[in-house]
Amino acid sequence: MAAFHGESKMADTLPKGYEPHDVEARWRDHWQDNRTFTPDPDAQGEPFSIVIPPPNVTGALHIGHALNQTLIDVLCRHARQKGKNVLWVPGTDHAGIATQNVVERALAKEGKTRQDLGREAFIERVWQWREDYGHRILNQIRALGASVDWTRLRFTMDEGLSAAVRKVFVQLYNEGLIYKGDYIINWCSRCHTALADDEVEHEAHKGKLWKIRYHLADGSGSITIATTRPETIPGDTAICVHPEDERYRHLVGKTAIVPVLGREIPIIADSYVDREFGTGALKVTPCHDHNDWALGKKHDLEFLQVIDEDGIMKAESGPYAGLKKEDCRTKIVADIEAAGDLLAVEDLDNSVGHCYRCHTVVEPHVSTQWFVATTKMAPAARKAVPELTRILPESWAKTYYHWLDNIRDWCISRQIWWGHRIPAWTCAQCGELIVAEHDPSSCPKCGCTDLKQDEDVLDTWFSSALWPFSTMGWPEQTKDLATWYPTSVLVTGFDIIFFWVARMMMMGQHFMGQVPFHDVYLHALVRDETGRKMSKSTGNVIDPLEMIDKYGCDSLRFTLTAFAAMGRDIRLSEARIEGYRHFVNKLWNAARFALMNLPGTAPAPVALESVEGLHHQWILHRLEQVKQDMDKALEEYRFNDAAQLGYKFLWNEFCDWYLELIKPDMQDEARKPVAQYVLWVVLRELLLLLHPIIPFVTAEIWHALPVPAGEQPTDIALELYPAARPGCLHEAEAARMELVQGIIVAVRTIKAELNISPGHKVGLMLHPVDEAQAALLESCRQMMTTLARLEDLQIGAGLHAPKASASSVVGGCQVIVPLKGAVDLAGELARLDKEMAKLEKDLVGVQSKLHNESFVSRAPAQVVERERARAEQLLDAKAKMQALRQRFSEALNEE
Repeated sequence: MAAFHGESKMADTLPKGYEPHDVEARWRDHWQDNRTFTPDPDAQGEPFSIVIPPPNVTGALHIGHALNQTLIDVLCRHARQKGKNVLWVPGTDHAGIATQNVVERALAKEGKTRQDLGREAFIERVWQWREDYGHRILNQIRALGASVDWTRLRFTMDEGLSAAVRKVFVQLYNEGLIYKGDYIINWCSRCHTALADDEVEHEAHKGKLWKIRYHLADGSGSITIATTRPETIPGDTAICVHPEDERYRHLVGKTAIVPVLGREIPIIADSYVDREFGTGALKVTPCHDHNDWALGKKHDLEFLQVIDEDGIMKAESGPYAGLKKEDCRTKIVADIEAAGDLLAVEDLDNSVGHCYRCHTVVEPHVSTQWFVATTKMAPAARKAVPELTRILPESWAKTYYHWLDNIRDWCISRQIWWGHRIPAWTCAQCGELIVAEHDPSSCPKCGCTDLKQDEDVLDTWFSSALWPFSTMGWPEQTKDLATWYPTSVLVTGFDIIFFWVARMMMMGQHFMGQVPFHDVYLHALVRDETGRKMSKSTGNVIDPLEMIDKYGCDSLRFTLTAFAAMGRDIRLSEARIEGYRHFVNKLWNAARFALMNLPGTAPAPVALESVEGLHHQWILHRLEQVKQDMDKALEEYRFNDAAQLGYKFLWNEFCDWYLELIKPDMQDEARKPVAQYVLWVVLRELLLLLHPIIPFVTAEIWHALPVPAGEQPTDIALELYPAARPGCLHEAEAARMELVQGIIVAVRTIKAELNISPGHKVGLMLHPVDEAQAALLESCRQMMTTLARLEDLQIGAGLHAPKASASSVVGGCQVIVPLKGAVDLAGELARLDKEMAKLEKDLVGVQSKLHNESFVSRAPAQVVERERARAEQLLDAKAKMQALRQRFSEALNEE
């Protein structure tokens, strides 16, 4: 492996405390300056590739980004360790509507609009904004330690991706999969653009249901409709009822009169109508409702648009022309009520669509737009899962299927200026529509040179749908494309399964003939510690950059990984991040201890498979198990399991046990060389296991470890995963060690329960089950005496427990701690009596609340449940104190 030639450190020392900021900055610079993560497509190794979900160029790093980038980085660093040829492509999305809004707000502060600048000057202004601020999100991703290849940085508006967009548009148009036509779309009157169905966010809304009488034109009666949008009544062109509805069957074929407007409209029948909703009679407004549009087409109705692009009533709305649609609602309801035809107004909870960018209420609107025939492309994308691509967790596959099964053609034109302009031109002379990859100079039909390009730009998600192959150089047939497409896995949030995942599947299959990724891992949401969604309005947002500044990047990364259980939302708190900072410090301190006990160069090797010493055999056995288990967990995207395995091995086994067990070895010249080599190997391999999750601290410690004489420290990011040593798997020896550990833990537990100081030495009597167990315990006498803090240890089958003693059983061995001399029995009895009196008082208070019917019925359910849990805890504590008091009392009487 290549030596690390960055700023050197003494190889046999580390500072007393770990300060992450300087360490992180140094390694970020080293990895970027040395192009550590820039792969060669011709290099050996199985290709492994990931494309970054491109964050908006307007964005700032939030906790969801931090989770996503961390999980991807864990996969990439682990894949490199496995010898794979890894490419992680970084980049950003131009975010058409969002970016245009940002720049327009900046112009507004200058008292200008984009129209004041004109299209060309406005686009230049956006590019300048991107140059000044657009790299902020990339620097923040860099702060997370993302091992991307910065030399392959892409932007959805760069030259290469723009060429890909044009080629795709033209080819789909020529194949009849892109078309232009009048259609009802979602319209944002604030952004002045069309929105795709999945760009509309539906929010719960408390509205009204108005029941209005429409008189029949022949004077024979009336029909009552129910509507949530009376402002669209001027656009009514029919009333529809269910053909099997006995209430209205006799009215089908008649005409009714639109209130106030006085127009006659037909009464039609269609099974689409829900007979149970409202009155069972539906007013049909084809230009202002997606379902009504379909009815209008089916029944050949008149299409009457009465609300314009600004949300203003048009001339077609008669007396309401010029009013805002909200004012029209108020006025027309008042007019209908005055005429005596408003029969009822009911409260109604319904779902209202809002623009996903500015949150303005979206209006269904008929206009001329460009569409991709995704209804024709969806079947192949549906079939690909799970035959060619897995979606994890598997439960999300059902959502994916449902969306593709109910998909409508994708409206891809946007009435803004920032984005890929649609490559279509209209001839001023003959009206010919020209769609071409390169700007045409003349009309191919009549030769006219007066050509006008379409004013619209493409939906941002159009270019994003090409991301897995356009970022690798397509439409050029590059080595990158040949090596790394299809990509290995896509890691993203479940909320863009429609915006992005499904569309990439369609485009990848259509243009590359292959799915764009083999696996899709959809991570969950990061919520606050109580399970609430994070939002600025709630005030519960956790800023990842602030957490990195306070606790270091590794602490944040480990926290996110440790809680990233497949299919479960993460409940995050600053306290948890701070807690894992202690884990990082634990690793640092363990490394400092090791370095103080290791020579200046790597210890002389010993045959690990035949090493003697139960504690050495046990730690090597556990290391092999953890290597296997962590590798398998990451291969299966069980990030939390991998993190917890590493946590337990470092903290509970390596630090709490092994480092204590080898302290006597380090004082014995005969045993020291073996202990040093095992310590060096275990620490090195532990750093490799943890590196994908906490790259900075592991890189720093690795660089400080002693290396063989004449060699230089290497970069841990380029090291392979530790090789398996099957000969170090010692099941029997590990079981023996775990028996000894269990006895030591039992003694410590007895001390804690009896309020004996951990440092106070006690006597211990062990009653083994057989001679083999007795021999094992004798061989570990020094270990138990030291770690359990014993003043006397007796081992034998004939031992009898004194009456004043505490006992436990471990592996069949009876563990007995005599209490005489170990506990101030009288003092402990007095302390227990005092504590029990306080506990009894607390218990009476809680139980009186729970016996109070008024409290139980009126208090919030969570408060009542909390008090019940508290009562159970107090009762449990009381029982334990009573048992302990009984034991102390008997021991005192024995004295």
